[in-house]
Amino acid sequence: MNNLMEKSYDPSSVEEKIYDLWQENKIFEIDYNSKKTTYSIVLPPPNITGALHMGHALDFTLQDVLARFKRMMGFEIVWIPGTDHAAISTEVKVVQKLKEEGLSKESLGYSEFISRCWKWKETYGTKIVSQIKRLGASCDWSKERFTLDEGCSRAVNEFFVRLYKKNLIYRGNRIVNWCPNCKTSVSDIEVDYEECESDLVYLKYFIDDETFLTVATTRPETIFGDSALAVNPSDSRYKEYIGKFATIPISGRKIKIIADDYVDKSFGTGVLKVTPCHDFADFEIGERHKLEQIQVIDFNGKMNEKCFHFVGLSSEVARKEIIKELSDKNFVVKIERIQNNVGKCSRCGTTIEPLTSVQWFVRMKDLSIPAIEKVKNGDIKFVPDRFSKIYMHWMNSIKDWCISRQIWWGHSIPAWICNDCGHINVSKDSISKCENCKSINLKKEHDSLDTWFSSALWPFSVLGWPENDDLISKYYPTDVVITGYDIIFFWVARMIFSSLEMTKKIPFRNVVIHGLIRDSQGRKMSKSLGNGVDPIDIISKYGTDALRLSLITGLTLGNDTRFSDDKLSNARNFVNKVWNAARFLKMKNPDQENKLCENFSVYDSWILSKLNSTIKEVTNNMEKFEFGISLQKITSFFWNDFCDWYLEFCKISPSKNICFVFCQILKLLHPFAPFVTEKIWSFFNESFIATSNYCNYNKRFDNKESENEISRLTDCIHSIRLKRNEMNTPHNKKIKIYVKSDNLEIFRNHENAIKSLANVGEIIYDDFSEKDVAICALDFAKIMIPIGELSDANIIHQKLVKESEDLKLRIEKNKNLLENSSFLEKAPKEIIDSVKASLKSDELKLSNVLKMI
Repeated sequence: MNNLMEKSYDPSSVEEKIYDLWQENKIFEIDYNSKKTTYSIVLPPPNITGALHMGHALDFTLQDVLARFKRMMGFEIVWIPGTDHAAISTEVKVVQKLKEEGLSKESLGYSEFISRCWKWKETYGTKIVSQIKRLGASCDWSKERFTLDEGCSRAVNEFFVRLYKKNLIYRGNRIVNWCPNCKTSVSDIEVDYEECESDLVYLKYFIDDETFLTVATTRPETIFGDSALAVNPSDSRYKEYIGKFATIPISGRKIKIIADDYVDKSFGTGVLKVTPCHDFADFEIGERHKLEQIQVIDFNGKMNEKCFHFVGLSSEVARKEIIKELSDKNFVVKIERIQNNVGKCSRCGTTIEPLTSVQWFVRMKDLSIPAIEKVKNGDIKFVPDRFSKIYMHWMNSIKDWCISRQIWWGHSIPAWICNDCGHINVSKDSISKCENCKSINLKKEHDSLDTWFSSALWPFSVLGWPENDDLISKYYPTDVVITGYDIIFFWVARMIFSSLEMTKKIPFRNVVIHGLIRDSQGRKMSKSLGNGVDPIDIISKYGTDALRLSLITGLTLGNDTRFSDDKLSNARNFVNKVWNAARFLKMKNPDQENKLCENFSVYDSWILSKLNSTIKEVTNNMEKFEFGISLQKITSFFWNDFCDWYLEFCKISPSKNICFVFCQILKLLHPFAPFVTEKIWSFFNESFIATSNYCNYNKRFDNKESENEISRLTDCIHSIRLKRNEMNTPHNKKIKIYVKSDNLEIFRNHENAIKSLANVGEIIYDDFSEKDVAICALDFAKIMIPIGELSDANIIHQKLVKESEDLKLRIEKNKNLLENSSFLEKAPKEIIDSVKASLKSDELKLSNVLKMI
């Protein structure tokens, strides 16, 4: 393809052109007629709320590494890309933009607001797709999907209707996370918990004029919504009060004292105020005891008409005012300052209010059972396995899932409520008549569905479910999903139970979990800390390959990884090293082909054996998703074996196999660094490396004899080089060495290599007096180098004199210490022993140095 290589590698002039070539040649597109074994990957669809971050970069890089590896292994890759409409997140962004224009979604109206959201999707969805391509993702872009496209929307309606008809979806008044600013319920994943200082207020709830129970609460503003006081039935302190009534401070309303096992006897006073409308645990207690639900905070986060003269105050302001009044009226026993986790809306930062509201829910108990079983019996494997325990714990304690959101952007709930009989009509298609009373007086449900409801269907909805059974039967279940541990519950678990319910199949066989990207100090990347990094900025400066390599270097699945400039610089240096090696080969062997010539030298046998074992180990590691280990082995082989030694040996003994070996390295490296390897490949081959066959382990190349021989040779050369460096021997000075060994064949057979690579002028196979000699002691030989060979005698003498003087000073200092009675009395034994050891060592060193002066 190419004949000339630029002196230096410039990723900015290469990467986008190569990606365009891949797309033009359709090498990532799915061939539905292929007879190859398929390998399907679930791509977590990124939100259309802005640019990608480093977490996305890691996620997509790992998926692409696997996709490219499996494609080269001969699989038909099914990797369908797409984006998520991100219901609340996108709506918040569009509302903010409207606010900057002096508009609101209400002033625009529903249709125009939805139109604005679609324009946002076109702008930012397109931007995100281009960013994913910049990362090198080898997806089939001709099959790109969007969670609000026609096919996905049909799948969502089908899913909803089937669950509803099986009584697995219901509409009811239950407690949810409510954002007073976004005016909607939000999922657990959309709540960020911040540790804040709060007042723990101890309040008196009087039973009669003299007797009261003390209740500790951080939310005294909810006292007007109390429905009961609860104590643990085994708590001897309060058994006599169970069944009696207590009076709520300020309001004077009486509530019953009940017994419930949920109450922790050791927390606070062991007495719990139960406010079902404003606390998740209290709601459950209320359900068990059929307590009255009294809502005292409205959906704007303000106190309602049940709160006497506090009506209209925000809950936070009301808290302060109520504490003041409770104190003035002698209801407060004491106040403690404690650290408390407070839920904040991840979209706008507003404090979340737990509130009861009429919402749509999925019954999770029956859905969770098969989802638990499939992980328990190993049909679905978590990598690393420890995350299966986290998954199981959550699934075993799962609650009903609130799926409705009070927003405009998203999938509309396919339900119509009859205004005449109250019947709920659910249908995939629009309806005009109540199926119960035949009335046409219907009201369309205005709520939208939780984003996770549609993304839970992603693995099979992108394949055309429920219409396209052929694709489902051929490509489903998928083989793997790669994602962060932070969304195991919110996405992975939901994909599992949704797939089992709808397709009767698992959605994927493996769940590969990676950690978070942290900065060089180990901090989580965030805008507030100012340590966030835009992957596109990194690519512009260092190139995509360098970014990918830096993300995978040192990576251990499941653990967080640190990102630093040093990693990037090292990765860029490695990419340049690969380029320079290719350029060297092209200049020295311009006509050599990527073919294996069977006439092996010992150096060929050695490098092919080392390459063979590297291929075997890397393939095994890749099959186990050990990406960091695989990359480490590839880079070590290339840098240490190929560059440091084989290239040097080939300068002495030219080989016709050097290009073959190098191209095998390119294949190993391609999944990790696709652009530089594709560019270099074009100089040696008339094809794409992306569609080439992966390296195969071949037992006939195993050659431990040559490995042992060359290992001894490199030890010999390395030891001589090391001794030269220690003595500051001029680089161009050839030295004479004496060799004593029972295995002189190593030296005789590789005399040219030793002379050339260790800059040795003469090798004498004889013993030499050990006086004035530097010795390289190897397990198979003793190499002796006269001191005069290594450096100028005067310089050596001066160095030895200086070293002897330094040793004498240290010896004298340590002797004085050991003769000092005060030191011997006060110093710890380990310090005294350390001084004695140093003295003994220095005296031995001085003796040896004095012999050479």
